[in-house]
Amino acid sequence: MKNIIYGLLPIIMIGCNSGNKEASEKNSGTYPDIKTLGAMKNVMWNGELGSSIDLDTISDKNGLYALGPLSYLKGELLIINGKSYVSKVTSDSTMSVEKRFDVSAPFLVYTNVTEWTKTPLPSQVKTIQNLERFIDGKTSNFKRPFAFKLTGKVSSAVIHIQNLPEGTKVSSPEEAHQGQTNFNINNENVKIIGFFSTEHQGVFTHHDSFLHMHLVTKDENKMGHVDELEIGEMQLHLPKK
Repeated sequence: MKNIIYGLLPIIMIGCNSGNKEASEKNSGTYPDIKTLGAMKNVMWNGELGSSIDLDTISDKNGLYALGPLSYLKGELLIINGKSYVSKVTSDSTMSVEKRFDVSAPFLVYTNVTEWTKTPLPSQVKTIQNLERFIDGKTSNFKRPFAFKLTGKVSSAVIHIQNLPEGTKVSSPEEAHQGQTNFNINNENVKIIGFFSTEHQGVFTHHDSFLHMHLVTKDENKMGHVDELEIGEMQLHLPKK
């Protein structure tokens, strides 16, 4: 009998440890991990412009947030709470914004968040660089990477939409940005969806930034990748833990 009991002890302890590990993992943060398909550097340097993911194959659209470029760099993609926006250049000064999922991306970052906490931005947080430093300091004990939202009014912003000429071969960032068109946003209410990471430069953020952000105006007529930002009165939303 003693031998049986001693033989069972390791199994019981393993089971307890496993349970403790699961409990620990659950308590480490309730929002799910960020998912990535493809990589920015592969698009920019290796010319991998085709589809790494079809957006309509993402099964869980509850609280879905995502951003990336359109395949072949023909536009920009943004998903906000399960609603997908696709923007394309129609002229030097105009764009189209459609709501559709039947599109693909050469790289995409996405996650599902259903609960957020609001944090007012200090008045001195005005630029992308200010915002990056503020978020980095505010989330030092967060599970990273993570998505975030900004809601409210921008004093000004510059957004771009990729518009690569048909048949262009890409082997450098300069070639990848051919046809890119910039648009100015002034004194408008907007939503900005961003992803923050200190470990994904060249994957879903540029080599010199921890942020990747797309903006859509309240009237949903303008959407694109954020290049410059002057923040007015805005709230920061972080995933609730």
